[in-house]
Amino acid sequence: MNNKENKIINFDPSAIGIHNGNLFGLPFSLEESETVVIPVPWEVTTSYGGGTAYGPQAILNASTQVDLFDREMPDAWQGGISLLPIPKKLLQKNITLKKLTGQCVRFLEKGGSESSPKLKKIYKQINSECHKMNEWVKSEALKWLDKGKRVAVLGGDHSTPLGLMQAMAEKHEQFSVLHFDAHLDLRLAYEGFEFSHASIMNNALKINNIDRLVQVAIRDYSHQEIVLVNSSNGRVKVYDDRSVNARMFRGETWTEITNDIVNDLNKKVYVSFDIDALDPALCPHTGTPVPGGLGFEQALYVIDSLVNAGHTIIGFDLNEVAPGKDEWDAAIGARLLYRLNNQMTKSQSNK
Repeated sequence: MNNKENKIINFDPSAIGIHNGNLFGLPFSLEESETVVIPVPWEVTTSYGGGTAYGPQAILNASTQVDLFDREMPDAWQGGISLLPIPKKLLQKNITLKKLTGQCVRFLEKGGSESSPKLKKIYKQINSECHKMNEWVKSEALKWLDKGKRVAVLGGDHSTPLGLMQAMAEKHEQFSVLHFDAHLDLRLAYEGFEFSHASIMNNALKINNIDRLVQVAIRDYSHQEIVLVNSSNGRVKVYDDRSVNARMFRGETWTEITNDIVNDLNKKVYVSFDIDALDPALCPHTGTPVPGGLGFEQALYVIDSLVNAGHTIIGFDLNEVAPGKDEWDAAIGARLLYRLNNQMTKSQSNK
């Protein structure tokens, strides 16, 4: 009997969660865990509310309050899910750079131009540092994927998972992205930042291995983004809130709409989950909340249906969790993280 088997025998999943530094208070080491989560405390390009850089720590803290029983996968916890150490140097760099981006945003909001010489030096530095962050995420992801682990990213703002998607492209010839968000995130270098949180899906579309981008819960978008969607030749499919609700008001069920979403996806799927896809009551402190959105189980029903239809989740990210004083957002985020991981595990175990 190996060490992990001993830990499983001696661990009581119904007991009080222990603050042992591990996600959900699980007893497993990184090497023993089947899933490795990369924390990316980064919100350099956020343009409204802040705090998402502290999301990974807040979710770690809240995770011990999550009951580990999953009706569909009662023993899911036994696989193990571990969070890499939160990189303090990255967090400190984020704090420093965030001050610079704040100068840019304030200048633009007063009518300044992105082409201003005043901003050129700042843009060069920010874009370079964001590129380095993406390269670090990609390198970490490939390291753990090469060890046979399942890998996820925990942001930070929504710019953080590009490196993981790039890593997935080195492992999978073709896959789709299922994107939950209040925003399309298809802007081109938003506010002058090449790797903006509002440009993540624009950057993702540069990855040729991604055959389709399916976006769900969308409420806010620009004319420029809609032009991109309409000119994508079907590569981008949007299930915006207004259209989806209109279908339901006319009598269609969420199951029917979910089936359409699932059928639009490749058999291999990467899930990108911005928590502001949910009703703002579930994430009031997120950076850019928008009225409307999905209920918790409504969102996860799509994930469950995806897996039950035989699709494989190759990886995922969870972003934009900004902890408030009451830690409500983190409690929701921790439960989302657990369920996303369990469904990814189930989808890969079925193959």
